[in-house]
Amino acid sequence: MEKVNEAAVDWREYDHGETAFRRKELSSAVDADDLGCSLYELPPGMRSWPYHYHTANEEALYVLSGSGLLRTVDGEVPLTAGDFVTLPADESGGHRIVNDGEESLRYLMLSTMNEPDVTVYPEMEKFGVFVGSPPGGRDERTFDGYYRIGDDVDYWEE
Repeated sequence: MEKVNEAAVDWREYDHGETAFRRKELSSAVDADDLGCSLYELPPGMRSWPYHYHTANEEALYVLSGSGLLRTVDGEVPLTAGDFVTLPADESGGHRIVNDGEESLRYLMLSTMNEPDVTVYPEMEKFGVFVGSPPGGRDERTFDGYYRIGDDVDYWEE
């Protein structure tokens, strides 16, 4: 058993325009291999990672405090403290979190840590490939990168 108090884990800051948040990688702090868990703090008016879904990793979201919106393939779903949401490892698990409230939105994001994983960003028309370590993983990757969905090539070159 490994234990850590979140106060002992440093925040990592992300700031890319409307995407701005803080994250504490709790599972990394206890060297978890098969389960990911991060604490997020999303300021008012900000958004989390761009809209995406995973093809190999199921995720779950638990709201600790604040309120916001969960953008899904079916539209926007309100989020409030105590809400628990599962996000399947396919297109139906597509998501982005938006803080449309007046206070910071704090939530836990949990994930299986399977690899290889392909993460699809439909609105950006990109996908990411992760081999050797899944998204959010600590280990060195043997192959990874981001690619445009439309850059399809034939298997055999002629």
